[in-house]
Amino acid sequence: MLAVGAWLLFFDKNNLLHQWRLQRQLNELNRDREYYLEEIDRDSTAIRQLKDDPEELERYARENYLMKKEGEDIYIIPEE
Repeated sequence: MLAVGAWLLFFDKNNLLHQWRLQRQLNELNRDREYYLEEIDRDSTAIRQLKDDPEELERYARENYLMKKEGEDIYIIPEE
């Protein structure tokens, strides 16, 4: 019985060390999954706001694409 237990713990292809590594990998993948689900939720909210609110869309275009209204001047101040 002891020999079978030792064989399963150390020498089998699904030994204890292998199971520990798989569990660690599974935990890491679950953390990544949670991160990406939060990012998807945040991005979905931002897209919904841009579609529903024209002022929000204008603000986004001005900040990210340096767009302007006719007759306006834009001054870019670099951050140090």
